Order: sequence, then C-alpha cells, then structure tokens
Amino acid sequence: MDWFPITSMAGVLATLSAICAFFFWLERCTGWRLFQYLPPLIFIYLAPVVLSNTGVLPTTSPVYDTMNRLVLPMMLVLLLLKVNVGGAVRVLGRGVGVMLFGTLGVMVGAPVGLLLFKSWLSPEAWKAFGVLAGSWIGGTGNMAAVSEMIDAGGTEFGLAVLGDSTIYLLWLPILLGSKKFADRFASYTGVENDRLERMEAAAAAEHGEPKAPSTPDLLGLLCIALLATWVAELLAGRLPIAEPYLSAGTWRMLLITTIGIGLSFTRMSEMPGSHELGMALVYLFVARMGAVAELDRAASQAMPFLAAATVWIFIHGAFCLLGAKLLKVDVHTAAIASAANIGGAASASVVASHHQQSLVPASILMALIGYAIGNFAAYFTALLCRAVS
Repeated sequence: MDWFPITSMAGVLATLSAICAFFFWLERCTGWRLFQYLPPLIFIYLAPVVLSNTGVLPTTSPVYDTMNRLVLPMMLVLLLLKVNVGGAVRVLGRGVGVMLFGTLGVMVGAPVGLLLFKSWLSPEAWKAFGVLAGSWIGGTGNMAAVSEMIDAGGTEFGLAVLGDSTIYLLWLPILLGSKKFADRFASYTGVENDRLERMEAAAAAEHGEPKAPSTPDLLGLLCIALLATWVAELLAGRLPIAEPYLSAGTWRMLLITTIGIGLSFTRMSEMPGSHELGMALVYLFVARMGAVAELDRAASQAMPFLAAATVWIFIHGAFCLLGAKLLKVDVHTAAIASAANIGGAASASVVASHHQQSLVPASILMALIGYAIGNFAAYFTALLCRAVS
C-alpha cells in the first residue's frame, strides 16, 4: 500500500491539525525558552513545507481550495467579532491615534523597502510585502486574508512569515527596553503628568471577567461564521471584476471584513470563544500555506527581503515617534501601539504587561482594531508595492 503522498482530504486535514496541536502542546509541556524567540507559528508553517517538499504531503489538493473558501473567511469573522473601538479609545485615548500613525508607517515603509532592494528580489516579491503588511497592521489572520486578496503563493507567504518572525526578534526588545526612557520620552512628547493614572482608572472600569464558551456558544459562532461566508460569496459573485486589482477573491475578503466589523457592533460580539476558535483556524490555514510553498524559491530571496524589512520596521518606528510627539502620548502607550501593529494581540499584551500590567486588556482591544483595518490598509499597501515593482 502506498501511504505517501497523503492524498485523502481527511488525511491532509488530520496531518495539518496534528502539526498545529503538536507544537502548541510542545510549547506548553516543555516550557522551552526556544518558543520565546521562535513562536509555534514558525514551526506550524515550516513543518508542512518540509513534508510537502519531501513528498509526504501533496503540494496541490482539493482540501487546500476548500480551506481557502471556508476556513479563511470564517476565521476573519470570528476574530473581528471582538473588535471594540470604543473600549480601546476610552482606555488608551490618543494612543489609538499613535497606532494609526504606526499603520501609516507600515504602509509607507513597505514600498520604500521594496524600492531599495527590488533588484535582488523576484518580480512577484511585492506580494510578500503585501502579505507581511497584513501581519504588521493587523495580525496573522490579516496576513492570510491578504494572501488570498492578492493571490500570493506559498513562497511569498513563506517570505512574509520569515520576515515577521525575524524582525519581531529585533523589534520586541526595543519595545520592552523603551520603558527605561519613560521620563525622557515624557519630556520629548509633553505628556500630561496624570495620563497613566487616568488610563489605569479607565482600564479598571472596562475590565470584565472572561466567560468560558458553552456548546450553544460554539454552535452559534460556527453558524455566524458560515452564514457570513455564504453572504460574502453571494455578493462577491455579483460585483464587477477589475483584474488585477479587484478579483472575486479580493471582493470576498473585503466583504467578509466589512460584515465582521458590522457584527462587532451587535450583541453577537458578547459571545465567548470567538477569538480562540478564530485563532485555531488561523493556525490551520498557516499550515496549509506551508504545504504549498516552494522551499528553494523562498530561500534564494530571504536575505534581501530581510534587509528590506529591517528598513521598513524602522520607518514604522519613526512614524510611531512622530505620532507620540504630535498627540502627546507616553512611552508605555506608544510601545503598546507599535506592538499592536507589528505583533498583534499576543505581542501587545506582552509589551503591556512589561510596561503597565493594568493595560493588558486594553492592549488586546487596540490590536483588534488592527484586525479591523488590516485587510483594507494592507491591500492598499500591496497595490503600492505592485506599482513600485
């Protein structure tokens, strides 16, 4: 009997799910410091790359197409349900404006980085910049969504994952270490003396105890995600196509993002478990992207892409400093704002806990705003990079 490649849809899904579960189990059970520098996301992407390039997993399969059609839009709806712009503004105030300055820095830095290093990159490298912009404005879910919007392959997605994880190792210590310069930073920005106390009071007023999801909650969430996916697909088929800028896939992602944001203003946002379920689907989709990647193409472009991403991240940092100066924001909020962009909810909470523990819940709310604007802003960034390319 021929076991490999695994051609069964159930077999492929089982393998991808097992990879995701295994690396999170390994992180939790071993407590290895390795995972502080290389999060499970990297291994969840790389393991399928190895398996598909060695013939264990197929590089093409109907299950991959099905995941594009179902898993991707479902996870976006589930993640966007928890967006709470009002809560983030009430706690962090002008800090949300600093995050938007940081977003603008990501949008400007991408084409600049590509322009400087495009002679060493392939003509399709602009897609990797667009995909990474999705992560650096929102999070991993946006990275996956933008890859569908611009028809990025597994190779371009792999470059984005490499840039995301490598630059994160450079940027996170800077954000954590900035706490030492709080007084000097306050003098630079002219922040009010009582700003931190006001934020802590607002955070205490917003804080609520998390609730464990019940079976009806999970069934309701699946129903909402599938229904939104269905509606977006129906509408996308009736909208005009303008290749290469507006494909049916692009319309689907823009519509599902809009629907998810709209649902976040309803009582559905109070259903527990949506973020956890959405993130589970995100990691499953990342494993799927690894399975269709071509290892040799990504490896040949790794160094120039990382050089461009390094220039890019410091442009983002400069915009954050400018935003903090103009809006008179403290270093704690500015660091959280940058982390909310570059690393998403997980990194924002890490930076917040280091700077000011009481701001952790608000930092997650700020990161969720990035989820809401990430697809729109990153898609526009990808178009800018396409023009430069």
